[in-house]
Amino acid sequence: MQLRTLREGHGSRVGSLDWNNHILTTGGMDSLITNNDVRIRSHNVGTYRGHSQEVCGLKWSASGQQLASGGNDNHICIWSISLASSNSDTQWLHRLADHSAAVKALSWCPFQSNLLASGGGVGDQCIKFWNTNTGACLNSVNTGSQVCCLLWNKHERELLSSHGFHDNQLTLWKYPSMVRLKELYGHTSRVLHMAQSPDGYTVASAAGDETLRLWNVFGTPESAKPAPKTKPEPFADLARIR
Repeated sequence: MQLRTLREGHGSRVGSLDWNNHILTTGGMDSLITNNDVRIRSHNVGTYRGHSQEVCGLKWSASGQQLASGGNDNHICIWSISLASSNSDTQWLHRLADHSAAVKALSWCPFQSNLLASGGGVGDQCIKFWNTNTGACLNSVNTGSQVCCLLWNKHERELLSSHGFHDNQLTLWKYPSMVRLKELYGHTSRVLHMAQSPDGYTVASAAGDETLRLWNVFGTPESAKPAPKTKPEPFADLARIR
């Protein structure tokens, strides 16, 4: 059942979305990013203007205080939620221009709050790591193919990337060495999106080949340990029982 339609904020298609509690953030082909408070009638509560082309990637940090956006203009912008205003242009905290192709893949590190991973398109093919407090690029790794999506392992220091041409594979990396641990094949077209199960172990991938695949890539949950046996109550004092 449809609950609501949000009509204000964009003048063309909406290609990226991410939630921050009750705020639904949207990125459009019109290069705008809007914050929509779904609890209220006038839902457009903030607008970010910093990209010159379509916004194709959005990801809020775990704290909900910083937003990373990636665009077809090859730029990444880091924004603060406290600076968004629906009445004026909002200045980014950092505008990162090291990628040489569109940036769709963005993922915040679960064990270091100011660490962001990003992936570039066909003309770039790199995974880059950023300190979002300073805007510094910490490392860059050429993957050899288009980077479509990134996911951090919640249990180990590992990063999973999905790719396009040539092999349309998923690659598991050890962080921070960025040694390739595993290549996962099966899709026949670029892997556009990945989603992690709530427990963090299973990954679902969606590709242009019109298939969904489930991967047990981050290990298996530990089996629940059996509850300890309760110690039997000591026998009653028989001498007192008549």
